[in-house]
Amino acid sequence: MKKQFIISTLYTLVTTAIFGLLYPLAVTGLAQWIRPQQANGSLIPRNGEYIGSRLIAQPFTSAGYFHPRPSAAGANGYDASNSSGSNYGPTNQALVQRVQGDVATLQQENPGKPVPIDLVTTSGSGLDPDITPAAAEFQAPRVAKVRGLNEQELVTLIRVHTQRRQLGFLGEPRVNVLELNLALDQLSKTTATLKNPTHGTE
Repeated sequence: MKKQFIISTLYTLVTTAIFGLLYPLAVTGLAQWIRPQQANGSLIPRNGEYIGSRLIAQPFTSAGYFHPRPSAAGANGYDASNSSGSNYGPTNQALVQRVQGDVATLQQENPGKPVPIDLVTTSGSGLDPDITPAAAEFQAPRVAKVRGLNEQELVTLIRVHTQRRQLGFLGEPRVNVLELNLALDQLSKTTATLKNPTHGTE
């Protein structure tokens, strides 16, 4: 009995040290060495501050930005600490009415164009950072009008930021909303500079 107790205790200590300490440290160290940016959450810095992650959606409500998918994560959506979907079935009237309302609103924004499904449905996590290229291009007329940009410029910008299928067959083409909006800000700044050049010396 005593011998079995000693063996089981040693076994517990050894496996705890290996799998609870050494293995996590090794994996963490390897990840930091091979892909440190991804290992640290794919955070995006701007002006010395982190403004978001490539992996987690955040709300963009201004008409001058591309909008992400709707979110049911948390009370107001996009809550990274409360990732979830609405859990409504396709026949749930609350879901049907909400989607119909969103479709009607978007059709006013871009009359005559079919509304991409991902602009009116949430993802399972409520934090999907990507939209389809079709969803981005659907929003281009609104963004171009608000920003005073050429719509074709935005379509080109969308296509530049479209990520293709991995290995040519995994997943679907997608556009990261945060990265697209950051590029949009840069494009607007460049366009404004070209339209309003300044000359002179200091």
